[in-house]
Amino acid sequence: MEDFLENIGMPFPGFKSIYETLSRKKPIEDSTESKLAKVLSAFDLTTLGIGSTLGVGVYVLAGQVSKIYAGPAVIFSFLIAAIASIFAGLCYAEFGARVPRAGSAYVYSYVTIGEFVAFIIGWNLILEYAIGSASVVKGLSSYLDNLCDHAMENFLGTHLPMNVEGLNHYPDIFAFGVTIIFAWAIAMGAKESTRLNTAFTLLNLSVVLFVIIAGLFKVSTKNWAIPKEDVPAGYGEGGFAPYGFAGIIRGAAICFYGFIGFDCIATAGEEAKNPKKSIPFAVITSLAMVFLAYFGISTVLTMMLPYYEQDESAPLVHVFSIYGWTAAKYVVSIGAICAMCTSLMGSMFPLPRIVYAMATDGLLFKFMAEISSKHKTPLNSTLLTGFLTGAFAAIFNLKQLMNMMSIGTFLAYSMVAACVLILRYECDDRRDSRHMSNGRVLTDQGDADCGFLKMLFNSSKSIVPTKTTSRIVAVMISLYVGQCIILTQVLLPFEEDYVSVTAVDITKLALSLVFLIVTLFIISRQPVSSSTLAFKVPFVPWLPGFSLLINIYLMIKLDIMTWVRFSIWIVIGLMIFFGYSVRNSRMRHRELKCLAESESRDRSEVDSVSSLHHDERFSTQVPLMVMHTAS
Repeated sequence: MEDFLENIGMPFPGFKSIYETLSRKKPIEDSTESKLAKVLSAFDLTTLGIGSTLGVGVYVLAGQVSKIYAGPAVIFSFLIAAIASIFAGLCYAEFGARVPRAGSAYVYSYVTIGEFVAFIIGWNLILEYAIGSASVVKGLSSYLDNLCDHAMENFLGTHLPMNVEGLNHYPDIFAFGVTIIFAWAIAMGAKESTRLNTAFTLLNLSVVLFVIIAGLFKVSTKNWAIPKEDVPAGYGEGGFAPYGFAGIIRGAAICFYGFIGFDCIATAGEEAKNPKKSIPFAVITSLAMVFLAYFGISTVLTMMLPYYEQDESAPLVHVFSIYGWTAAKYVVSIGAICAMCTSLMGSMFPLPRIVYAMATDGLLFKFMAEISSKHKTPLNSTLLTGFLTGAFAAIFNLKQLMNMMSIGTFLAYSMVAACVLILRYECDDRRDSRHMSNGRVLTDQGDADCGFLKMLFNSSKSIVPTKTTSRIVAVMISLYVGQCIILTQVLLPFEEDYVSVTAVDITKLALSLVFLIVTLFIISRQPVSSSTLAFKVPFVPWLPGFSLLINIYLMIKLDIMTWVRFSIWIVIGLMIFFGYSVRNSRMRHRELKCLAESESRDRSEVDSVSSLHHDERFSTQVPLMVMHTAS
């Protein structure tokens, strides 16, 4: 360990040096100018967010969730999921106003928590977008193959079989080719690729609008109030919410996946014309549009056909087939293809930007940070990630890896919410550490001399954050995360069989909620940073805290094998970080440069002082020599 610390340019005083090395932060006001072209408007960012979020799920989720989980109350499941997504979106919007750089949650965690956590977040985002892109293009290939009576599967399975366990039965050349085409389109320029995305998105929205308007002619309110005796066995109690409130919540957890993807807006912040205003606008507008689309589709679908007769895989095609609308079936197919294309573009667009941001900071290999002089895009990163994504889609069976995309997303959302809290209560070094409170001048040392509880609840009503108050917030956030994890375990009896819940379970739940509220209240009592932003998250710390709780809850619910595969990916990332990133970090080089300049100044001062002493001695010796000569 001592040799390792010496290799990275640090002495060996103990764990403090290790912590300082792993937690070095990137300044928000980075003086480096962006090399990417600033060409994206608020409209471009909005269509990018809608396209990446409103994927094929809009044609599937409503039927699936209504039949299995919520019934007609699926509209409330989408509402709850939309609110939870908007909470996360507001946190992204504030960071987009703070740090308009490529890299999304990676950059956000770099400027607030430190280099090591930022690398882990960035590494997870690469996994999330790579698997998401491969899954989407695989779905597009399968969908088109189904329309062609499996012609591609039969031909390639016969002539190019792959008899390897865990891989596809045949190499999906179509999926690979489509991925390369999209990667090349993205590499040709941000403006050009967003124009293609805008065209697909508008066509997708047109199909959604067509489905809603056409379905209104066949709706019936009776399908929202079906008597229990008319409901087949195994499909709940009938009525508007046949599976009860628990079913609505379980459906909301599934619907939440339908809102994943808007964070690609923040990834494109460095290429936006006016990111501090356009990113918040695009995030909120895109999520609102996506919710309206889901709400409209689910309303029409459940009123056209009883929830227990819905088709889980293709509900819209199924319901139009029942009513004999053949033309509508093909319109829906066109919309599904456009939705998958926009989702593919939305998943592939952020991936090279994250790789570029990490490579620019020295945490990934240098050649990935090269920018095309003609197109002003990260050409090498785009083509490399496109090739790898296409290879994944061509040879791997990605069904078991779908949850890994979710774990990366939830972790990124959680980190962004935590970072908002840290930055909102950070110590403002640009202001004097002294401040007035009730007519008295308090200092950071004065705060430390206060009683523990007085300092914890800020009874002195300090208004300027200090290092002490910032540390209190950091500790409280850590405690809050631990409490959220505990709460997920306390809720297990209520989820499994809420009828047999005991008084002990209720007491545990009440105490957990009290601790959560008290922790957030302590954070709310601390002085807030005076930074002026174009957009700020309202109701801090309550809103980011609730977002953090939801994301941790959903992340804990993922299966154990997802965590195992996630751990393997993390181990690979750690090998890269400690083998390459730590030594080549741009922040490390900056620190070494500042240290060298400081040592150079110190030597210059010592030399000047020594020269001054020498001149003084010489000036006192000369008169003595003259007097001695005269005598």
